[in-house]
Amino acid sequence: MSKMNKVGRAEIQIDGQKLSYKVYEGTEGERAIDISTLRKDTGAITFDSGFVNTGTCSSDITYIDGEKGVLRYRGYDVDDLAKNCEFIEVSYLLINGSLPTVGQKARYSDLLNRHSMLHEDMRDFFSHYPEHSHPMAILSAMVVSLSSFYPELGENHNEDIDMKVTRLLSKLRTIAAFSYKKSIGSPTVFPKQDLSYCENFLNMMFSSPVKENPYNEVMVQALNKLLIIHADHEQNCSASVVRGVGSAGANLYASISAGICALWGPLHGGANQKVIEMLEDIERDGGDVDKVIEKAKNKRSPFRLMGFGHRVYKSYDPRAAIAKKLCMEVIKSTNKSDPLLDIAMELEEKALADPYFVDRGLYPNVDFYTGLTYREMGIPTDMFTVMFAIGRLPGWIAQWMELKNDPKGRIARPRQIYTGPTVREVEPIAERK
Repeated sequence: MSKMNKVGRAEIQIDGQKLSYKVYEGTEGERAIDISTLRKDTGAITFDSGFVNTGTCSSDITYIDGEKGVLRYRGYDVDDLAKNCEFIEVSYLLINGSLPTVGQKARYSDLLNRHSMLHEDMRDFFSHYPEHSHPMAILSAMVVSLSSFYPELGENHNEDIDMKVTRLLSKLRTIAAFSYKKSIGSPTVFPKQDLSYCENFLNMMFSSPVKENPYNEVMVQALNKLLIIHADHEQNCSASVVRGVGSAGANLYASISAGICALWGPLHGGANQKVIEMLEDIERDGGDVDKVIEKAKNKRSPFRLMGFGHRVYKSYDPRAAIAKKLCMEVIKSTNKSDPLLDIAMELEEKALADPYFVDRGLYPNVDFYTGLTYREMGIPTDMFTVMFAIGRLPGWIAQWMELKNDPKGRIARPRQIYTGPTVREVEPIAERK
């Protein structure tokens, strides 16, 4: 892990007491004040709801500049990676720190194929989930159960790290496809040795005994790129959860399962599903985009324009531009039209021409077009967040590994400002009102 550079000091004054704290700077110029001894020095803590301005770690995995719309993995721009790499190459980059050579990629692909099958006892689990169980519920439960079938992951630290990582990367894809087949009552399709990572997933999702290869090369390439743009995103909600659980000493499977649960939330990974639902509502209501724009601007209305704005990006989300292009390519390859896409494009055009949205930095985010693309590929709405999880997995693994390898790593333990009752005495039960 790269070290932060000390570049100066910052003075803080509280109750007449002046204190000086070190200021550190990252390789891209980000600055942070080290207030780790503040409570010891003053008895006070910082208050930062949602950790909006709090750095909980130093990391050399992902860099984001929200003002300029920059996203880089290990120094590589996400657009450059999407144009020139496959998802498994980016996974290797995030986890190992460098892009693979031809030989390394071949070995990695072989490991992914070798570990793609599920233990037969695990396959029995799928038959016991209730009908129409949400795929994210199945995914999180199945991932944490992997620790029962492969306990050596947490015990044997000498095991080849590639073996640990590829086992999870490959099996998550299989679990996801099996969970979809379970939800629609169809027989499961096994992975194939001669297919690539993304081809295998699409084949397991959509093939059946009476239908082979129900996808095209455009879809395979689009899936590669969609997974790449979701692969990591710094200390977001789910990554922070993975690190938090991992900081307690939990194994990789338990930590990733917790991250999946965090991702399930509609304000995080579930947002692309909410975009589709919003577009469907607009279509049912006659397709009046102007009406929706005005409702979104009305402060008294609870309505939110899904797929616009981002906690970090205050300009156009760089992933959104890639996702929009992919959406157009996939739709063109299917020779179909989608009225929801027409509504989405009109909505984007009018929102970006409205000062209300531009002044507030409310540009389309990655969720705005990814759901539409998955929809065109035949992936159902309740699988959208699962697709997000498959893409985000290498980032979660990289974050977990970085935490584990940090000699200064500590268990996550935020503080709080208590606002409850002051000291009270317990009354005998007969006297309580």
